[in-house]
Amino acid sequence: MSKNNICPNCDTRDMSVFYEVRSVPVHSCVLLPTQEEALEFPLGDIRLGFCEECGFISNTIFDPTLIDYSKVYEDQQCYSSTFNAFAQDLANRLVRKYNLYDKNILEIGCGKGDFLFLLCELGHNSGVGIDPAYVNGRIQRKASDRLAFVKDYYSERYASYKGDLVCCRHTLEHICETASFVNTVRNSIGDRLETVVFFEVPDVSRILRELAFWDIYYEHCSYFTSGSLARLFRSCGFEVIDLYKGFDDQYLLIETRPTSEALGRIHESEESIKEIEEDVKHFSTHYHDKLDNWRNRLQKIKADGTRTVVWGSGSKCVSFMTTLGVKDEIEYVIDINPHRHGKFLPCVGKEIMPPEFLRQYEPDLTIVMNPIYRNEIQQMLRSMGISSEVISVE
Repeated sequence: MSKNNICPNCDTRDMSVFYEVRSVPVHSCVLLPTQEEALEFPLGDIRLGFCEECGFISNTIFDPTLIDYSKVYEDQQCYSSTFNAFAQDLANRLVRKYNLYDKNILEIGCGKGDFLFLLCELGHNSGVGIDPAYVNGRIQRKASDRLAFVKDYYSERYASYKGDLVCCRHTLEHICETASFVNTVRNSIGDRLETVVFFEVPDVSRILRELAFWDIYYEHCSYFTSGSLARLFRSCGFEVIDLYKGFDDQYLLIETRPTSEALGRIHESEESIKEIEEDVKHFSTHYHDKLDNWRNRLQKIKADGTRTVVWGSGSKCVSFMTTLGVKDEIEYVIDINPHRHGKFLPCVGKEIMPPEFLRQYEPDLTIVMNPIYRNEIQQMLRSMGISSEVISVE
């Protein structure tokens, strides 16, 4: 593993580079109206580095100037009953645990506002959501008159927005200057020490152990373990209240409060630097085998004439296909999000079709991009009378 660059979590020099992939789309969830535009989508490179001081992992050659979330960025997951059940349980947990009734909620990186609506409806709260990809009027629900949205990136200019809960889900992994961002959140809270700050990010430990190369893509420039996430928040003036995993252990969830004094208490869920170092070595040693296995499998699919679709057109799908160089082995991608239908995946150029399309296409094999959705997808296929074999990317 070569070394270079400075860790954006702790400022330590010399991150050890252990994984590289070239010419990947700089966005995975910006969808294109034509195949030609999709195939000409801008590219970037990934070079993951590991910090031996704090355990943080980042793309050491990430270029933030290539990123623009104010475009047509479509990452809404509320069309899945599996995901909705997770979000509902999480919102209920936070509302009940922190007595969030008739309070104010601030969500940074709120997307289209799904989770903020949940929090405000469950506790009759008021809320403000900040996200450049917010779409006016996408969601109309009971709490609409108590919510306001700012179509922008969160920064110091929004320090005046207060919340009894500050929530930020699946945003921090898109930010390269992680310590600077969390410090901005801490500074905006000031002396309001009863504020609860909740963040949710993907768990890179699982990615490394499962050799899940499809969970590595350009937009995700920052990758956290439970330990590196907790250490980041402590260094920025927060006390870690709780630290746990969810969504089939795919996500890390951290609950914190700002503190006026340095607290060094280690949460029981934090792994050691040595443990994450071993996971990094495991990944760097074996990921080529995983790539070769999937390439061989896709070549056999093509040789056998197996009619194959991928279900799930999000970032996992784009990374899976671009990393493997998928072309005509797979013709179509399926998604239940209606806002994706008829659009084309960046760089991949595959058209996204609705589930009903499978009635006429009649696939022999359906590859599910996230195993947590496998049962839900199998039920949908059965309800349509489709007897496709179903496997998940694992």
